[in-house]
Amino acid sequence: MTNYGTIPTSSSGPVNVEFISRAKDVLKEGLAARRPWKEMFNFHSFNLPSGVSDAISRIKKNLSFFQTNYAIIVLVIVFLSLLWHPISLIIFIVLMAVWLFLYFLRDEPLVIFGRLISDSTVLIVLSVLTLALLLFTGATSNILISLAVGVFVVLIHASIRKTDDLFLDEEAAGFLRSAPSS
Repeated sequence: MTNYGTIPTSSSGPVNVEFISRAKDVLKEGLAARRPWKEMFNFHSFNLPSGVSDAISRIKKNLSFFQTNYAIIVLVIVFLSLLWHPISLIIFIVLMAVWLFLYFLRDEPLVIFGRLISDSTVLIVLSVLTLALLLFTGATSNILISLAVGVFVVLIHASIRKTDDLFLDEEAAGFLRSAPSS
């Protein structure tokens, strides 16, 4: 008796659902570190730094406080620059999926042909692969220029945004708000 037309059942369904669920959780955790955009672009918190040391201090503090927001800004700028290079855009999206699958969303060590592959090896191989594939797409100058524009935008924002109202530690922020003023 043949089984044509029957719907195959396999255990890959729940595994795929589990992987998607884990991916959503990791992305939510990553985006949870994002600060509110309203706080980032509060116009009352902008003024020019008093000097180079003040600008460097602001940049350091704002980079650590708004790091997820800044990463999103740079990635959006790179993504927008690739809209006119569809092949590069497709490769960029595929590489992001490969990075997520092989580096960010793995709970277990990577084993290939019975050999354990270290995280540093995966990082190096993926970095070289990403650079090589994007260089071969012909959009190298476009990518480099968009990265430079993204870094420039981030550095300008980080240097002109005051850091007086930023609290890196949530417990310290709560303590400082509830502390009596003298």
